[in-house]
Amino acid sequence: MKDLTVIVPFLNEEKFLKESVNRLLNIDLDLKIFLYNDCSTDKSKEIAIELTERYKNIDYFENKYQRGKGDTIARASKFVKTKFVAIHDADLEYFPEDLVEMYEKIIQNQESLILGSRFTGSKKRENIYTRTLIANRAMSYFFSLIHFYKISDIATCYKMMPTQFLKNINVSEKGFAVEVEILSKYLKYKKSVIEVPIKYSGRSYEDGKKIKTSDGIEYIIKTLKYRFFD
Repeated sequence: MKDLTVIVPFLNEEKFLKESVNRLLNIDLDLKIFLYNDCSTDKSKEIAIELTERYKNIDYFENKYQRGKGDTIARASKFVKTKFVAIHDADLEYFPEDLVEMYEKIIQNQESLILGSRFTGSKKRENIYTRTLIANRAMSYFFSLIHFYKISDIATCYKMMPTQFLKNINVSEKGFAVEVEILSKYLKYKKSVIEVPIKYSGRSYEDGKKIKTSDGIEYIIKTLKYRFFD
């Protein structure tokens, strides 16, 4: 019986989507996979539908207009029926085998949010821009400071949590700041976040990386919002 759903929000990922899903299918977990299309204009939709037709554990959803990563995750969560849910970006920056260790951790700590950290442990990391590294460290330090709870990597995509929590929090962020919103609300909810070291291979902006400097500034603003005003 499946008790983990992996939500894969995507936008114009025709170069990587198929390989990303194949990596998910090859890990040693019994998964349900949700492919959620945020109005791609390339061939991503056709690739996703083909995968859905081929594999029974994959479902396809799409937005009628572009809503952003946060809103897409919120919409996908409404259809999740498993006990736990995880987020996986389709861009090959993250390695699904790390979800196995995260799953083992959440089975042992079922009321915790499990966070995949790119900055703890000694797993292989490559192609991380220096400015990105510095910005992430600074944002994570600031987040940890005002929450009185140490988090090494607030901007990581890899999160695994109880499904009921994600359904109940009324995600309001449309874009990448959803990472901060989920973390902040979980700390208010249970004050239990466990970090697991993960591998990482960053892609270039030429390859379609979407997060920008302005997103980092928004992270800081939203960190303050969800700590003190929400």
